[in-house]
This record gives sequence, structure tokens and C-alpha cells, in this order.
Amino acid sequence: MRIAIHQPNYLPYLGFFHKIYLSDIFAILDTAQFVKSGLLAWMNRNKIRTSQGWTWLTVPVLTKGKFPVSIKDARIGNTSDWRRKHLNSLCLNYRKAPYFHKYIQFFEALYKNEWEGLSQLNIEIIGYLLKELKISVKVVKVSDLKVRGKGSELLINICKELGADEYIYGQHGDDYMDFIQFEQNKIRLTPQDFKHPRYKQLYEPFLENMSAIDLLFNEGENSLAILQKAGGSK
Repeated sequence: MRIAIHQPNYLPYLGFFHKIYLSDIFAILDTAQFVKSGLLAWMNRNKIRTSQGWTWLTVPVLTKGKFPVSIKDARIGNTSDWRRKHLNSLCLNYRKAPYFHKYIQFFEALYKNEWEGLSQLNIEIIGYLLKELKISVKVVKVSDLKVRGKGSELLINICKELGADEYIYGQHGDDYMDFIQFEQNKIRLTPQDFKHPRYKQLYEPFLENMSAIDLLFNEGENSLAILQKAGGSK
């Protein structure tokens, strides 16, 4: 059984969903530490396409005096009207997209809620995008499992708990994984090998690594077929 494990990012990009598509089960690593900078700083922000290039959509997170904190315990700072700003940004930049009206109602409803927890917000979005991308896998939260450990040990324990014998890892897996530990525990490692697919964007030139909503707004029901072009086999 193939497994993918990842932190619950905000409005994730296509590579995030491609890794899930290749798996049989997806474990949401909501117990990981919240990171606000560096390579993992996608937990509360992501990019959308604009006529000028791209822009960040960032969810404010309360961090003063609260570090370290897990993603599941990270609280959103609702003193600013970030929800209105994010919805307005989607409307402004995607209102002319072919499938804008098919998906915008979800975000209108989403941003009416005054979300308190970052993880709950992100998981709600991820669930919706999986459904609309027609990616059907079992999804579990690591916080609901009785697993312990750090680094590779934690990943291996998650695999064992869920009966997975193959772990799909992304482009930065070489930086943090102990390959020998996985081999000793008879868990096969498979690189994701994601190649970003091209599709119709509202503006030229084509920009990679936007939020997956960029694909949905522009390609609608064609989105899964396009995602499948990113490589790998189900």
C-alpha cells in the first residue's frame, strides 16, 4: 500500500495533490511544527496568478510568545480582515476564468466562517480540492493516530500504523530522510518525480507553482487529466 505524508498547507500547489494522487492513503501531518519561513513555509500561505505575475495569499497566524507550536495548535489572527482580502483577490484575479463560477461559491462560504485553527481551515480546503480534482484516497490525520517519534522514525511509524509498505516522498525528501531506516523496516521509498504540467492560464507567460485553484478555475473538469501528465503511475 502506498502512502503520502504531508503537512496541511494552505491552498496547496499541484505537486501536493500529485503526490496524493499517486498514493492509496494520505496522512495529514498536523502534528508537525508550524513553520513561518524557509522551504516549509507554505502552511499559511500560497501563490495565485495575477495579471502582473503572482501574489501571496497569507493567513495571519498568532506567533508571539507561542513558539514552538504544532500546526494543529496554530491559531489564526483574526484582528485583520484577511478573509475578505483573500476572497476579493480570488474574485479580482479569476472572475474571467472559464470555471470561476463553478468554484467560487465554496470560497464565498469558506471565508464567511471566522476560522480559529489554521489546521482546520487548511484541511477543509484540501478536502474540497481533492473532491473537485476527483482524487479518491483514504485521508487520516496523524493527530488521530497513536504514533510517536521524530523525523524518519515518525514517518516509519505512521507507515506501520496504517499498513503501508511504500512511501512516496517529494523533492526535498533527500534532505530529511534516513533511507537505511526505511530499508531496515522493509518500507520501499518511491520518489514523486513531479514535472509541472502546463495548462491554460488567463495571462502569459505560463507560471508554475501556483495554488491548485489556478488549475481548477481555468480548466475545470479537465484538471485531473492535466494533473496526471505530471508523471508517475497510479
